[in-house]
Parts: sequence; C-alpha cells; structure tokens
Amino acid sequence: MASISFTVNARPYTVDVDPKMPLLWVIRDVIGLTGTKYGCGIAQCGACTVHLNGVPVRACSLPVTAAANKAIVTIEGLSADNSHPVQQAWIEEQVPQCGYCQSGQIMAATSLLKRNANPTDLDIDAAMQGHVCRCGTYPRIRKAIKLAAQKMKNPTSKS
Repeated sequence: MASISFTVNARPYTVDVDPKMPLLWVIRDVIGLTGTKYGCGIAQCGACTVHLNGVPVRACSLPVTAAANKAIVTIEGLSADNSHPVQQAWIEEQVPQCGYCQSGQIMAATSLLKRNANPTDLDIDAAMQGHVCRCGTYPRIRKAIKLAAQKMKNPTSKS
C-alpha cells in the first residue's frame, strides 16, 4: 500500500492503495465518483478519459502513482448541473443513445476545445480518434462539438 495525494475536481484527496491500482478504480471505487466509465481496460475505447493536469488520459491503464500531486478533472468536475457548454451541446444535439461512452467523449471534446476554439472536421476526427461509440453517434458528436465551440465563443446564445 502507498499513500498518494492528488486533487480531483479541485478537492484534495489522499488515498492508501496499491500503487499499481489503475486511476480509474481509485476514482470510482475509492473516491466514489462513478461518471468515469470502465470500457475495455486497455486504453483503447476512451470511456475512462479524464484530464490529468489538463491533458486527457485513459484512467483504466494509468497507475494511480502517475497522478501523485497532480490535478484530475472527471466528468463530474466540468459542472455540477450540466451547464458546461460541451454538456449543453450534447444535450441539445441529443448525442447519447446508451450513453456509456459519453463521459469520455465529452472529456475529449472539452480538451479539444480548450486547445482549438474553432475545430475543423479533421481536427475533431483527430481529437476523437480512439473514442469508441458502439451506438455510432459520431455525426451527432461532431455536430455537438461544433455547437459547443459556438457556445464557448458566445455564452449567451441559445444555439
């Protein structure tokens, strides 16, 4: 066991866990934030994406020690009431079907829009590569990312 400290959604945590435990299980099982999902366990599907010091990472294959003294943001940390522009766009475009992959998709889209306020289709495809949606909502995801970009430029606009 190791004592590891970090912040999650701006709250400090110190956990005593096996240092090899994947960050995903610490977030879900130790801290109790279940919005980040387990998909494949080998960092291939993107369902477990969180931001680590502002960079999207796959929490299922990242040992908790990689997060020591760093800041983690999960889907719960974007907003408490779905008011983040990306979350609003996802709702308006009715992106989810089953919804399982959506927290990872939203975290990837949020990271993209922080880096690129006006992404092209190619930019979106590159940023979202490796985020698997078994329901095939990719056209709605692209549309929602473009809507979120508009919302971020003009926060008072409805659509």
